[in-house]
Amino acid sequence: MSGRLVVCATPIGNLEDVTLRLLKTLRAADVVACEDTRHTSGLLKRHAISAKLVSYHEHNEARRAPELIARIAAGETVALVTDAGMPLVSDPGHVLVRDAVAAGLRIEVLPGPSAVVTALVASALSAATWRFVGFLPRKAGELRALLEGARETVVAFESPHRVAAALGVLAAVDPERPVAVCRELTKLHEEVVRGRAGELAERYAITEPRGEIVLVVGPPPPAAADLQAALDAVERLVAAGAKARPAAQVVAELTGAPANALYEGLLGRK
Repeated sequence: MSGRLVVCATPIGNLEDVTLRLLKTLRAADVVACEDTRHTSGLLKRHAISAKLVSYHEHNEARRAPELIARIAAGETVALVTDAGMPLVSDPGHVLVRDAVAAGLRIEVLPGPSAVVTALVASALSAATWRFVGFLPRKAGELRALLEGARETVVAFESPHRVAAALGVLAAVDPERPVAVCRELTKLHEEVVRGRAGELAERYAITEPRGEIVLVVGPPPPAAADLQAALDAVERLVAAGAKARPAAQVVAELTGAPANALYEGLLGRK
């Protein structure tokens, strides 16, 4: 028999955010390897699924992976889940996937909920170029270097207890940098607070947020030379027949330049 490892994305909050394929896989799996068996039991109960669970987390990955690899090699289906979102993305799972690949075993990945992508879209910041950095560095110097060097939108997880400090470092780098603090995504108390680094640093220094937090930091404003180059690109698109506002929006997404500034700059050239 041919066994397989199925890497499964699970809801990041709302238990209704599942796919039919995920439910089918969990029902058919010989064993479900999960970060917290109690947490996964709740998901399975919600959808009336009975499955054998084994723990697989950061503290037992090295020990548990060989057991699961042996089961897959023997023809079983192992479903890998974490408490929320996609395994391996700031969550356990890399050891098992790496070892399954090394053993030549069949692997499937089921797409699904992601706090990273959900926050990026909800932030309303540019998604033309972006990167996910996991959890932000704890040392202020390393955090400052990361934020100063970023020229694209940055998405990161952060502890609610450290949000104010992280925003304080960003505000020191650039108080006008656009930020979105995304809290409890898909849950009952979901909240997305958008603003500038300086004002949000002040807000969260007074009131500490609660729950799961994803920070989305927009790119810095382009330098004058970069803005002129972007404006030239808009002008060329319009000369080729494009409408001014859509052309400005497209170039803004590609360069990070403000769309309104490009549109108004184009009008000023006429």
